[in-house]
Amino acid sequence: MSDAASLKDAGNKAFAAKQYSEAIDHFTQAIQLDRNNHVLWSNRSASKAGLKDWLGALEDADQTIKVNPKWSKGYARRGAALHGAHRYAEAITAYEEGIKIEDSPALQKGLKEVKDAQAREEAAEEEADMGGLGKMFSDPNLIAKLASNPKTQPLLSDPAFVAKVLGALMGIDMQGFERPEGSTELPPGVTPMSPPSASSPSPASSAKAAASAAPQPPSTKVPEPKDEPMEEVEETEEDKQKKEALELKAKGSELYKKRDFTPAAENFQKAWDLWPHDITFLTNLAAVQFEAGDYDAAISTCEKAVEHGRELRADFKIIAKAFGRIGTAYMRKDDMDNAIKFFSKSLSEHRTPDILNKLRDCEKLKKERDATAYINPEEAEKAREEGNTKFKAGDFAGAVKSYTEAIKRSPNDPKGYNNRSNAYTKLMALPEALKDAEKAIEVDPKFIKAYIRKSVVLCSMREYTKAMEAAQEGSEHDVDQKHAAELEAQMQKCAAGLYSERSGETEEETLARATRDPEVAKIMQDPIMQQILQQAQSDPASLQDHMKNPQVRANIQKLVAAGIIKTR
Repeated sequence: MSDAASLKDAGNKAFAAKQYSEAIDHFTQAIQLDRNNHVLWSNRSASKAGLKDWLGALEDADQTIKVNPKWSKGYARRGAALHGAHRYAEAITAYEEGIKIEDSPALQKGLKEVKDAQAREEAAEEEADMGGLGKMFSDPNLIAKLASNPKTQPLLSDPAFVAKVLGALMGIDMQGFERPEGSTELPPGVTPMSPPSASSPSPASSAKAAASAAPQPPSTKVPEPKDEPMEEVEETEEDKQKKEALELKAKGSELYKKRDFTPAAENFQKAWDLWPHDITFLTNLAAVQFEAGDYDAAISTCEKAVEHGRELRADFKIIAKAFGRIGTAYMRKDDMDNAIKFFSKSLSEHRTPDILNKLRDCEKLKKERDATAYINPEEAEKAREEGNTKFKAGDFAGAVKSYTEAIKRSPNDPKGYNNRSNAYTKLMALPEALKDAEKAIEVDPKFIKAYIRKSVVLCSMREYTKAMEAAQEGSEHDVDQKHAAELEAQMQKCAAGLYSERSGETEEETLARATRDPEVAKIMQDPIMQQILQQAQSDPASLQDHMKNPQVRANIQKLVAAGIIKTR
């Protein structure tokens, strides 16, 4: 609210300098912060009147009266706006209503000015109505026009009509034309004047003076109301309470920074009790309660702040902050459901990165906890058996659904992933099948069936070299040789696929293709491998001895897969 006061001061300075547009901008910003301050509406009304925006000035004056109907200055603003809009009857009513509240000189002055303006305008309208007749009789050719008109010609033959009627209307002594030259006879009703002295003004100057002294017709231009200076209202009891409340808030903030929570909370509570029109007193109190670890009290205070904030039409950013603090308090209480609820409410009012990150963290944690709570190995086994039944019946899509349920119930069991990989293979969803086979190996590297499944999927994708490598990796983990026959059969299948793919290929083409593989090229350039290969050409049986070395064996398998070494 202190910002509103500084904006008001800036607006007053701009108004005093007749910079009305700038003043309006300052008062508008202040009103956004404190819409219940009637002085701000009044001052903006005066600024709009300075720009002769009478309709805008009237709207702000009406808002002034709405906010504080007992403040007489609001009626003065309304009267001035209506005066400028030439709505005099309404302006008079506005001033009279203000005088009923406070009979101030400003209101009396405004009422007099609007009544004078109304009288001038009415006089000008009356003069305009008589203007046609007066202009007609001021025409010097009137006699000639009347004589030429058959209807008025007989009237001119009557000397009495001409002397009395036309002479009076035209301001001419018609009998003077019949008196002899030098006659001292005067028209009836005219008294003789003393002869002019030497010091008397000349006839020309007398005529000029008379003309200047003659009453002039009233001007049709009605003066507009003058700009009134901004008047500071007398400090009311409410203003004093607000000032004291802001001082208590400042003290509370200083104590909060020093982490002296108890007196800080007392100051914020007193500030709200004294002037309950600024919910930042409550949000600050909630911050103190939160830091002190009293999360329930912080939640209750923030809910109160939101409730009163809606009534006071508080800034949506402050409302969002209150919702965010409620969410954080629930997060500290390990209540993720309510934390997510209030973080979402905060973001609906105003989005901030901090609250968005907190919401994502809560959602992630809740998802992990829900998944953990869902784990049940017994239910997982039931779902897997259900999937096996569907698989045997040819319902592969249904099998995938059941295997997925088994995985959710027991995410650390590789059998669920392996079975689902098999079902995906039947549906020709090979990328998904490969992903599940790799996940099964990740969960349990000693689960040999997962290596076989991976090799089968890669063969279906015509990735024979990778398929052979997967089978070979499975053989390395098959320590007790329980799956040796199955792995050997899979490797033979991969080799057959390779040979079928490369049938008709010359040795030169095979070598050129193989050396394009960086791994094959590196093996071929290795001096030790070159020596082993040269020895194998003269003594193929020696290759079996070298295969006992795991690294050499892997390299030979790579060369076999590439077609460099022929096994048949």
